[in-house]
Amino acid sequence: MCEANVYINRDGHEELFLENVDLLIPEGNKIFMKNLFGEQKTFDGFLKEVSLLKHKIVLEEKR
Repeated sequence: MCEANVYINRDGHEELFLENVDLLIPEGNKIFMKNLFGEQKTFDGFLKEVSLLKHKIVLEEKR
């Protein structure tokens, strides 16, 4: 499977934001994502890190 969990980096700690994400689309300063179950979320920030081996995506809030 190729889905990943998305985390938000806040003050050096990673908080789970959305599990089993299979679609992630940057749209300007926002990031749209959808998981395997159809749940959709939009995040106001940017990509910080993507680890394909760990199935992990880390986002950072806009400052």
